[in-house]
Amino acid sequence: MTLSRRIRVALADDHTLFRQGVREMLSTDSGLEVVGEASNGPAAVAMATEHQPDVLLLDVEMPGPGAGPVIREVRRVCPQTQVIVLTMHDDADVVHELLGSGAAAYLVKTILRDELVAAVRSVAREPETVLLSISRQTVSRLDAQRTRPEADNPLTERELQVLKLTALAFSNAQIASRLHITQATVKRHLTNVYAKLQAVSRVDAIRKATARRLIDPDEDAPAG
Repeated sequence: MTLSRRIRVALADDHTLFRQGVREMLSTDSGLEVVGEASNGPAAVAMATEHQPDVLLLDVEMPGPGAGPVIREVRRVCPQTQVIVLTMHDDADVVHELLGSGAAAYLVKTILRDELVAAVRSVAREPETVLLSISRQTVSRLDAQRTRPEADNPLTERELQVLKLTALAFSNAQIASRLHITQATVKRHLTNVYAKLQAVSRVDAIRKATARRLIDPDEDAPAG
């Protein structure tokens, strides 16, 4: 991207009021141009394909296949588009998943306007940069995940928590309430568990995880 033209930004969030607020914030900067909006995952991919933005601001929990698949598809059809994840969740497992999918930045929605603008400029001008706006606790968990032997346990800490509660016959709604996450996040974690364990159902995942001693169905439910 040449520095002489404005940075083209697209917004993807299912909350219209939030999108409008971000659009207004970004529009006050003469170096940025908002070129499109979307309210779900497939629409975000279509918008990116049509407008080819420099940066896509993507909410984690929109209707659709999930943020990970959306990021991968956007990066496939628009390799020059840098994806900034905006979320309310300061969660090491989600950070790990989405950075692995190709996100250039992971920012919590409590950041200030100037921080958001600086992040947009940074990822647009330095595509190899990865930006994080997360707590020290989450950074520590990311470090622990990085040093964990994947061959012994392919599941993240959160995926294990979800699977353990599933083994105790908790519903998705009950798991979401206990772990203070949304049902959509629970479903995403279970989908990842199935893929990693090559399982076709909850029962199959529990059976395979128990056989590999990843979980013990008789132990107490994990805390949130």
